[in-house]
Amino acid sequence: MSYRPNIVNFTLAGSNEKEGLYEFKMSLADGTECRVFSQRNPEWTLTNISRLLTTPCPVCHKDFICKCMDQFHEEIIGQINAKQLFEKALS
Repeated sequence: MSYRPNIVNFTLAGSNEKEGLYEFKMSLADGTECRVFSQRNPEWTLTNISRLLTTPCPVCHKDFICKCMDQFHEEIIGQINAKQLFEKALS
């Protein structure tokens, strides 16, 4: 069975609007929490996804820093765009 992230919560954690840089906190259906860094010049682009170390990684099951969420970049940005999460988090 392959892992499929499902975003259930997406909130603004910080921003530098002058530079167009934003930081969001994302919660997934399996309880994994991630920090998402993005930039808005002029379109939204996802620059980095890092898993917060609250639970072990659902992919490799490590409880320390790993880069597993990077492989789901396209799927995560697809969900963010489909659900218009950037706009909802900023409103």
